[in-house]
Amino acid sequence: MKTQGEIEAAICKGVGRFELEYMGRGPKDIHAHLVGDLLVVRLCGVLTAAEQQLVKTLPPEKGRELVKQVRTQLMETARPALEAMVQDITGAKVVSLHHDISTATGEEVVLFSLSESPEFREAKKS
Repeated sequence: MKTQGEIEAAICKGVGRFELEYMGRGPKDIHAHLVGDLLVVRLCGVLTAAEQQLVKTLPPEKGRELVKQVRTQLMETARPALEAMVQDITGAKVVSLHHDISTATGEEVVLFSLSESPEFREAKKS
């Protein structure tokens, strides 16, 4: 049985790999937080050069909306793979997935609602 930290680290690795394969680049920083039956993944520095250019050159609302639409569509397409990865790591079924991205900060948040709180062992105190 894994510790909470090991589960969170495995999620970070899996989501980071997903970002690299599906979006074309990995995040500069990534953190996962398991809080009961919620799994929150925060990615920083995820915008590609092309996305950054769209946000800069188009009117603010248009560029932002375009990037968000593309990212949302890619997340929906990849949803089954992401849910399978999370279930494999946590042992809990994914009930729902929520996603948003900030074109101003390049930060992305993915929230997984799980069917139950994953079981984990306590980390050894040093």
